[in-house]
Amino acid sequence: MSAEKTPTPKPGDDGAARPGRRTPLIVATVAIVAALGITAAVGLGDDDKPTGGGAGSVAVVSGGDDTTKAATVLDRPFTKPALVLTDTKGQKYDLRERTKGKPTLIYFGYTHCPDVCPLTMSNIAIAKKQLPKADQDKLQVVFVTTDPERDTSAELAKWLPAAGDSSFTGLTGDFSAIQAGARQIGIGIDPAKKDKDGKVVSMHGAQVIAFSPTTDQGYVLYGEDASVDDYAKDLPKLIKGENP
Repeated sequence: MSAEKTPTPKPGDDGAARPGRRTPLIVATVAIVAALGITAAVGLGDDDKPTGGGAGSVAVVSGGDDTTKAATVLDRPFTKPALVLTDTKGQKYDLRERTKGKPTLIYFGYTHCPDVCPLTMSNIAIAKKQLPKADQDKLQVVFVTTDPERDTSAELAKWLPAAGDSSFTGLTGDFSAIQAGARQIGIGIDPAKKDKDGKVVSMHGAQVIAFSPTTDQGYVLYGEDASVDDYAKDLPKLIKGENP
């Protein structure tokens, strides 16, 4: 399912990712993150600081020694990115404005991803269908491309229903704006480039961040190994803004 994982660096490391399909995500207390089994913890440079809990702060995870839970609750939630991009209809989409007061899952990926992106969208879609209709209507799932050159509005409109659900929001736009928005919630992404075999690859964090409808803060993190059952169990609580 996943490419080789990057070893957890020590604080102060550059956090460079190995060649692969994605780059690690979150700035957090390294020992706790390692215990929770998250892909990796990386330190961002001064220009790349996430905005969880205030300017320049870092996300701190809670959950103790319970490594069986897919969800990681952040003690310092992230502020929702100030992203204004283009949706699958070619219309301007202001992320903060359109998802304000709504339970929202945000994921950064790309349509040519061979494994984790379609699997993540599929898992969320299957779990969503288990919710009561009223709750399904409340839940917002936003897929932001990390490969906007290939992932046009039309491409996202074609891919999302097949990979996940036609109700999911797909966003594309200027890569620098997308990268800056991802950094605001601690997600590292790199420009798409060709690998040694000539295949275009987009490296990105593989985590889903849940935003509360009551605070509009990103307070729960899911890694790439989160299953349908994990989402199905947690979504009813996330929709209410509760901790899973």
